[in-house]
Amino acid sequence: MSSTPTEPSEQEPLRIPVVEEQLTVGTRAVDTGRGVRIHKTVTEHPVTIDERLLREELRIEHVPIDRIVGAGDAPGHRHEGDTLVVPVLEEVLVVERKVRIKEELHITRVRHEERHVETVPLKAERVEIERFDEAGDSGA
Repeated sequence: MSSTPTEPSEQEPLRIPVVEEQLTVGTRAVDTGRGVRIHKTVTEHPVTIDERLLREELRIEHVPIDRIVGAGDAPGHRHEGDTLVVPVLEEVLVVERKVRIKEELHITRVRHEERHVETVPLKAERVEIERFDEAGDSGA
């Protein structure tokens, strides 16, 4: 085509070009980064615990009995509720030998409840990730 317009001659028909654009679409793999950097931090924060603790102790009471029993009739230990009763025996000389219960031990289990408060440290971790682009710059 020339820049000067020319009138078509009578012998030559007028021609108009028709143009069509076409599009080709595709994909390609692109390396978006060179790696990552991970930052991990550990923090501690105090936590208070408040628990009840049980503690047992034994209370021993000497109970005088002073009773004479036969040698084959000596009593053994027994339970009276929460109390263990243990007879303490001794031989005494009289005209005949007899067993006398001198005393009993009354052993009672006593429970005490007390409060226990303590502060203990707990740890927590936090993680930060830093990525790198192709140029080596970090894009945080």
